[in-house]
Amino acid sequence: MIPPIDDTIAALATAPGSAGLAVLRVSGPRALAIADAVFRGAAPLADARGHTLHHGWAVWPAPADGGPAPAAADAAAAGHDARRLDEVVAAVFRAPRSYTREDVVELSCHGGALPGRRVLAALLAAGARLAAPGEFTLRAFLNGRLDLAQAEAVGDLIHAETGRAHALALSQLAGELSRRLDALGERLTDAVAEVEARVDFAEDVGGVEVPPHVVGAIAAVDRDLAGLLRGAPYARAVREGVRVPLVGRPNVGKSSLFNALLGEARAIVTPVPGTTRDRVSEAIELAGIRVTLSDTAGLRESGDAVESIGIARAREAIAGAAVAVWVVDAAVPLGDEDRRIARSLLGRRVLVALNKCDLEAARGPAAVRAAEVEALLDGLPRRAVAVSAATGAGLAALREALADLLGATASGDLGAAIGNLRHAEALERARLALGRAAQAAAERSPGEIVALELREALAALGEVTGRTVGADLLDRIFSKFCVGK
Repeated sequence: MIPPIDDTIAALATAPGSAGLAVLRVSGPRALAIADAVFRGAAPLADARGHTLHHGWAVWPAPADGGPAPAAADAAAAGHDARRLDEVVAAVFRAPRSYTREDVVELSCHGGALPGRRVLAALLAAGARLAAPGEFTLRAFLNGRLDLAQAEAVGDLIHAETGRAHALALSQLAGELSRRLDALGERLTDAVAEVEARVDFAEDVGGVEVPPHVVGAIAAVDRDLAGLLRGAPYARAVREGVRVPLVGRPNVGKSSLFNALLGEARAIVTPVPGTTRDRVSEAIELAGIRVTLSDTAGLRESGDAVESIGIARAREAIAGAAVAVWVVDAAVPLGDEDRRIARSLLGRRVLVALNKCDLEAARGPAAVRAAEVEALLDGLPRRAVAVSAATGAGLAALREALADLLGATASGDLGAAIGNLRHAEALERARLALGRAAQAAAERSPGEIVALELREALAALGEVTGRTVGADLLDRIFSKFCVGK
């Protein structure tokens, strides 16, 4: 449920814990009055101009300030009394020139376990309500400062773990995606207006058929949407990261390859088959994507109870992965277990690492082994790369192939890329509606049908920017934000 926006909210806007500063944010119609109830400086904040800073002290609100007068024992137990709580700097932002387009006050106090909590408690005692997750950004959206795509980009910025993820979120926050979608929406609106005008004034315009230039406009918008969606798999990987398990039979060099890709000895390596008993994971950055690699137990039938648990977890990793690296010993012929592994990889993007290519026994059979693997994975997006975890040969090619499998080379311009699954689904629905509209126009169906499908496409575009969005969706989106943002 969307919380009310006619009251005043407060929250700690910085992460809890030891730090130089903690920032408390207050927003709403009584933000200045509530802040004044806990702020003691040279002058009241209510008299301050917007975008100004003021030094002072935070105190527990007195009854005259609107705050309760706790019993002395309760106050001592909670750390509240009439004395100063902390030294603070108050930043005043007056509506509408603030993050939420409401009056906003930000109190910066010392970081640590207590100062921020004590100042927040004082603000709540003075009459503020504790903000719900994402409520400040929700108010910015509801008050028209940000559209929904920009608001979601705020959360993406906070969670970005690579430079490219940060750049993608910044571009969306700056409105690049919204501007492109708005331009497409204007073109569709013009098409709808003409189709509906022909329906309403058929006698004046010579019939209700959809004219060729409108059909062409529908096709052009569809092509532009297809272009936006072309880089969506890569953009989504940049935004969300990807989990990539290394799978294969025992003793094919999964752990050695895992360590080589990380550049450190993270997994235990021995000549004994079945050394890896549990999944070991570590993250690397590849083509701007946070890739979490997992070294898994060798896949085989085992009577060892502990190893069997590790094998079960390896199979779970395969089942939950969209992309996998299948490590094959290039010096050893493929067996029944390899065929079972190939079947388990059906429906996934697979990169085959033909390991141990430095060995004499692999130099001739490596090409044969690649052909055999290709045959087993017939129909799957895959690529086989010869590599040696021991010498490092082929590692650069393996990384490049993995980046290619994740869509990096086909990504194009990330300025307005669709990295959010919700956005991609909405734009796909818009394209389906455009397809139905084009088909109806080609079949000379009544203009009302074409207009109805075009309005469906417009509604789907509006879901991305928030022009057409329900309360349930807003609640679901902003509940994922942290409190204070």
